[in-house]
Amino acid sequence: MPCSTYSNEKQTHFGFKNLGETDKKDAVLKVFHNVADSYDLMNDAMSLGIHRLWKDHFMKTLDPGSSTKLLDVAGGTGDISFRFLDYVGKPALVEGGAGVTVFDINKSMLSVGEERAKKLGHTTGITWVEGDAQSLPFEDNSFDCYTIAFGIRNVVRIDLALKEAFRVLKPGGRFMCLEFSKVEPAELEALYDLYSFQVIPPMGKLLAGDWDSYQYLVESIRKFPDQKKFAGMIKDAGFRFVTFENLNFGVSAIHSGFKL
Repeated sequence: MPCSTYSNEKQTHFGFKNLGETDKKDAVLKVFHNVADSYDLMNDAMSLGIHRLWKDHFMKTLDPGSSTKLLDVAGGTGDISFRFLDYVGKPALVEGGAGVTVFDINKSMLSVGEERAKKLGHTTGITWVEGDAQSLPFEDNSFDCYTIAFGIRNVVRIDLALKEAFRVLKPGGRFMCLEFSKVEPAELEALYDLYSFQVIPPMGKLLAGDWDSYQYLVESIRKFPDQKKFAGMIKDAGFRFVTFENLNFGVSAIHSGFKL
């Protein structure tokens, strides 16, 4: 299993700012520590609740089976994992061997997810692991599916995370990513930018007492590769049959690829 290293000698971006890789990793950890308790509330506010429909569609598109082993990366609060557990059903979790490993670099996000799991009664077929998406602590060919929802744009080295996804998937395994993306047409993009920069940070201040974290989240969307470029990165990592589906004019997009 590879070991990911960070260096401030290598520059990257944190929103619209330039930072060293180590500093970005620390800054992202701080952001999600700050927003962990209000993360789901803010997702509702930022997307007007539409993120729930996106995630439902995401799980239907994945269509996991009764023996599917899923790795849900950057999945700390459990939104995707809980949908997976409901989709496959308790018989599959007990008898069929289905299960999900929730993986996140942020302990605060995992803590929120574990508390939610207890309240929802999701105690079977789910495990929680803290770690780095650029250096997964799992053996080669371990999972049937790898999902990451609204998390990959916060990874310092996206290319390394994609290579790790490819490594831990079994032959025939599927990679699926749900992420904010590039809006089209241009007229709609201008309206979306106005909402993003003028409404979301003040909303973060009002609902979560945190302007800066939500300013970063908005900026990070603008720095993320557009749909075609990200699809190319997925292909470069080794995946085949790579496709993407725009949701709500590209406000978000589902990317999919298979390890052959």
